[in-house]
Amino acid sequence: MPGNRAAPWRARVPAGWRLFVLLLVWAVMLRARDFGNPIIHVDEQYYLLVGDRMRHGAWPYLDLWDRKPVGLFLIFAAIRLLPGDAIWGYQLAATLFAAVTAWLIAHGSRRLGAGPASAAVAGLAYILWLSLLSGRGGQSPVFYNLFMGGAGVLTLRLPDLAARRAGGAIATNGIAACLLAGLAVQTKYTPAVEGAFFGLAHMWYAHRAGMRPVTLAAAALLWASLGLFPTALAALAYTLHGPAAFDAFWFANFTSVSMRRGYPAMKIAARLAGTGAQLLPFVVAAVAMWRRTPRPPAVNIAFGWLLAAGIAFAMIGAFFDHYAIPLMVPLAMIAGAALRGEIRWAAALLGYGLILFVARVLLVPTEASSARSVAQVMKAYDGSECPYVFAGDAVLYLLADACVPTAYAFPSTLAYDPERGATGVDEAAEVRRILARGPPVIVTMDEPMAPWNPQTQPLVAAVLAAKYQRVLTAPREDAHLLVYVRRDRLHQR
Repeated sequence: MPGNRAAPWRARVPAGWRLFVLLLVWAVMLRARDFGNPIIHVDEQYYLLVGDRMRHGAWPYLDLWDRKPVGLFLIFAAIRLLPGDAIWGYQLAATLFAAVTAWLIAHGSRRLGAGPASAAVAGLAYILWLSLLSGRGGQSPVFYNLFMGGAGVLTLRLPDLAARRAGGAIATNGIAACLLAGLAVQTKYTPAVEGAFFGLAHMWYAHRAGMRPVTLAAAALLWASLGLFPTALAALAYTLHGPAAFDAFWFANFTSVSMRRGYPAMKIAARLAGTGAQLLPFVVAAVAMWRRTPRPPAVNIAFGWLLAAGIAFAMIGAFFDHYAIPLMVPLAMIAGAALRGEIRWAAALLGYGLILFVARVLLVPTEASSARSVAQVMKAYDGSECPYVFAGDAVLYLLADACVPTAYAFPSTLAYDPERGATGVDEAAEVRRILARGPPVIVTMDEPMAPWNPQTQPLVAAVLAAKYQRVLTAPREDAHLLVYVRRDRLHQR
């Protein structure tokens, strides 16, 4: 009918979809500058490399070593099944994850009392702060925050369900929330703390709803089992692959992390100061929300969730800025509720973030050309042999379409002192083995990103001086990538 055709589009499109489109467009706008940039962060480069090699039969921990759960590598392997460029593929997937997570944050913020506008601000702020906390690409929290956001939003329903004495609905709610938390745990293990909190919250509200003790015990056992199920499935896969495979899985996932050396206290303090300064507006909003009385029960759940995320942030002790990304999910939800009706403060929050974004992202060169120029040299000289990236960027192997000479291909594993003695192998012996094969190209750095491993760096330096010639120096953050070609290979071209 003419009246229907004349109806404004806003009336025809549900508000939830309009908000999602807004958040997706915002995410694309903020992240588009880095689309195609292969060196946004060293971590995600390696996840992409492992995911790419898994398509050809590689097994994490056996063929390529790392500590992250296999679920994270499965995400990147699935992304590599998509057509098109590998770099663009994972970055577009991460952008979609970020937008959906932001939509969940807005939804959760509404449950805490935010209005439509302040809830939208919460979602917009989350996407903006991802870029400030080294999450503008495909860091692991960009992916697992989607699972934790979903589990958290479900947990915020508990007061209403308990008030209706809907024990069956709480049981079903717990099944979904704990399974989502389990998926997050198979992306990184620290969300186990938040998942445990969600489980305990479900137990408390099931009790409040009048669930019988025997039924509650059975439900709690089911919820815990579902939280552990994805990790148990991964362990089973490695068990079926063989005893040695399970041993490698167990060591990488659960033993080696306690063997890492600590970082200098000044470096830790600097990281905490930088992260604290960036999160300051959210901390202020959280304090303002805490001081409001009375607080709805859902708000108390959100603060409990924030405490659990804070424990997870602190438990590893390295305090890299991207470790704070999980804090942003409950923080942004709480901030959205605190900003209800406060248009000036909402504008100030986004303005603060945009100023930091310009200073820390837009005005900083991407250095993508450095990585591609190094990869071109690797590809030009490698022949049928494997080049070796001792220090630098793991994605260089992917860009150069090169084979990898070691299972310990994440450069810091063999090059930097915090990993010395924590990999399960003799790092110096592994470097000697690699160098004995005479890599046609070796990539290193003039200034390390962490203290050099004193047992391996001299080995590389000696071989470079004896048999290699530097052919390229490329800027990389505050240092340079150094590319060396074996002298006999130079003369063969």
